[in-house]
Amino acid sequence: MTRGKRVLLGVSGSIAAYKAVEIARELSRNGILVDVVMTEAATRFICPLTFEALLSRPVTTQLFDDASSGPIPHITLADTADVVVVAPASADTIARLAHGFADDLLCCTVLASNRPLVIAPAMHENMYLNPATQSNVAALRERGAVLVGPESGDLASGGSGIGRMADIHEIVGHTMKALGREGDLAGRRIVVTAGGTQEPLDPVRSITNRSSGKMGYALAEACRDRGADVVLVSASNSLRSPAGVEVMPVMTAQQMYEATQSAVSNASALIMAAAVADFRPATTSDEKIKKGQVGIDLHLERTVDILSSVHGEFIRVGFAAESSNLEQNAIQKMTDKKLDLIVANDITSRDSGFASDNNRVAIIDSKGGVDRLPLMTKRQVADCIVDRIVQLLP
Repeated sequence: MTRGKRVLLGVSGSIAAYKAVEIARELSRNGILVDVVMTEAATRFICPLTFEALLSRPVTTQLFDDASSGPIPHITLADTADVVVVAPASADTIARLAHGFADDLLCCTVLASNRPLVIAPAMHENMYLNPATQSNVAALRERGAVLVGPESGDLASGGSGIGRMADIHEIVGHTMKALGREGDLAGRRIVVTAGGTQEPLDPVRSITNRSSGKMGYALAEACRDRGADVVLVSASNSLRSPAGVEVMPVMTAQQMYEATQSAVSNASALIMAAAVADFRPATTSDEKIKKGQVGIDLHLERTVDILSSVHGEFIRVGFAAESSNLEQNAIQKMTDKKLDLIVANDITSRDSGFASDNNRVAIIDSKGGVDRLPLMTKRQVADCIVDRIVQLLP
């Protein structure tokens, strides 16, 4: 969905300017064409040649180029960009954007653009909290700009506080969301579950499984990048939350059921990628069970079957992690739970599955069609699954 898209990356004068290189690199990895515009102050922190070497594209820094007889730079850049990102955005640049100044290339280009605007502030805490800056930030947000950050942490001055530029993952995520605003899931609400639930035995021990949640997180990002309003019901606490996605943290199967039932209101699809515990201890100790005991008898009871219990009119996608009779077991599960699609993966495979960044799956539909995918990254698998969901949507 992003291949062939163009992002204008504006870099202003901040010590965080070096981080813009990683933003450009990450966007480029996603097949996005990146044009970089730097203010004069930004070139004091990082050389334009760095971006040119990375992107194999020229960097523009001047509003007027006496040697050029081609198109007007700020108009051309504004017209060709799908999204404009200013990162880092200094206090001076934020003030100029808020008040519509047009005396440098970056401000002129933003002023001439009618595309989504993503801004990542970066400055000292006192500058950010100054009423003037807060007023400028509020004005930009009111006009529809997406403000990402800043974060609290160590500052260039040696102190700490709010003012650090947001994490690159956050900035890129919100950029991808802006790029997908007209995608084939625009206006759709998609609910994704991820991770392995935990059923407590006592305050420190639980029954769980080896699911990392990576597949569910990849699905959430894939839906986000195609314009969906995504809710991620997550039992994983080790993964970084996808930017631009509503995350509902849970632990147990019961909590996941309740959160999912709440989230699917007006949803177009539910993608049940979580590995939900089938059983839980019938009783839970309020205190830690001491290992001095010779042994314990553990009585288990069934947990709620979420896919069968969650009600609503939406496409249902399930996952089947099997160690034998992969497709047969998956088809039986799809029939029993009345699913539209099921994704089957062999948990005995050593090069995919649990904790891996890769997966090898078969996507099976309710009519008996089987699409056996080769080994792919989980994000590539997610895109294939979402392709199938889009085909089923009215």
